[in-house]
Amino acid sequence: MARAQDGTAVGRVGAGGVRMLTVRHDDPRVRGLLDGLLEEYTERYGAEGAASELSRYPISEFAAPHGRVVLAELDGEIVAGGALRPYHQGTGERPDTAEFKRIWTSARHRRRGLGRRVMTALEDAARALGYRDVILFTGPNQPEAVTLYERIGYRRVDPAAVADLPYPKAIPFVHTL
Repeated sequence: MARAQDGTAVGRVGAGGVRMLTVRHDDPRVRGLLDGLLEEYTERYGAEGAASELSRYPISEFAAPHGRVVLAELDGEIVAGGALRPYHQGTGERPDTAEFKRIWTSARHRRRGLGRRVMTALEDAARALGYRDVILFTGPNQPEAVTLYERIGYRRVDPAAVADLPYPKAIPFVHTL
């Protein structure tokens, strides 16, 4: 895969003509991910819940050199994606742990393996940035996400063991890269 000067991947075409991209947080194509997330979160958690989640972690949280955004593009449309950032637990940083956020697949493109491809691309990006571990959180209204994470080897963590649970019903997962 070709890489830009800042280390981001410029894209590779895979199964079904989907091109996987690893981009900076300010790439204009990230708008497709954010718009898709807003629609998805609004449907599952209501407008207030969606706005709260998206404002809790502005896209600048995923800026280089320690963060990245992964996008799946099909015929010029962003159909899936996710992002990573350094994980901050409480007041202390954990520089060896990445947090995966914003993992999404368009409802029109589900059941094609895109979620798994996004997770693989996020893991590859995290390794390239020097992370050894991953933590992520999902919500109770996202059973498909829970199934995916368990299927690909992520381990649930007792929410009481997480010092900075992002919201009361968050479901935490961890994984070693």
